[in-house]
Amino acid sequence: MSEPGRLDAEWTPPPGVCAFVTTREGGAGSGAFASFNLSYRVGDETATVDNNRRRLRTWLPAEPRWLRQVHGSHVVDAATVTGDVKADASVTRQRGVVCAISVADCLPVLFCDRAGSVVAAAHAGWRGLAGGVLESTLAAMRCNPADVLAWLGPGIGPTAFEVGADVHAAFTGQDPATADAFRPHAPGKWLCDLFALARLRLAQAGVTTVHGGGHCTYRDATRFFSYRRDRTTGRMAAFVWLQAF
Repeated sequence: MSEPGRLDAEWTPPPGVCAFVTTREGGAGSGAFASFNLSYRVGDETATVDNNRRRLRTWLPAEPRWLRQVHGSHVVDAATVTGDVKADASVTRQRGVVCAISVADCLPVLFCDRAGSVVAAAHAGWRGLAGGVLESTLAAMRCNPADVLAWLGPGIGPTAFEVGADVHAAFTGQDPATADAFRPHAPGKWLCDLFALARLRLAQAGVTTVHGGGHCTYRDATRFFSYRRDRTTGRMAAFVWLQAF
């Protein structure tokens, strides 16, 4: 059951797989960072983020393995993460190790296999999607993609994400089928559906079960931070782990 400050993943994973994404509600912050900002990198007070992370820790079995996200496609083993590791996805087969992704419009994608033996989390903005972060994450899971479940967490929605010709070309130049995820909006501008792009990339990689994709960070200012909407803002985070029995 979700509670203030978190949205549980809307899927039915195997026993022992746990996943949720935080919201902006129920924290200690104020102003642009009101109120449950989890990032030290956005200008919020350190003591406030400390307070919020202490609350977060009560929901987790261990300290999350935070990444320094760079909008790329590098995947790391979460169990080996220490310090400031540049990556945009992590995977683990070790119970009690928490994969973590920070977001404020980019799409968090959480994964597990049907056997409940491996989990992963990916940071999928448009650059990551175009660069293959989902495919790289699936490869790092080392299991049949048909056995994978994926959940698309809150991200900027298809009525709010205006992009230019560079983003349109980054996808349609690789794959004409992605044109269906873009709607002409203004001269040289399109509205881009990140959820549709993620679903397409996952389907092409062999993932047949994908949940989520119904929460727009930009449109729901009460529950979600949005960089595109506010520029100066906090960060939410998505987590997935294998429960230790």
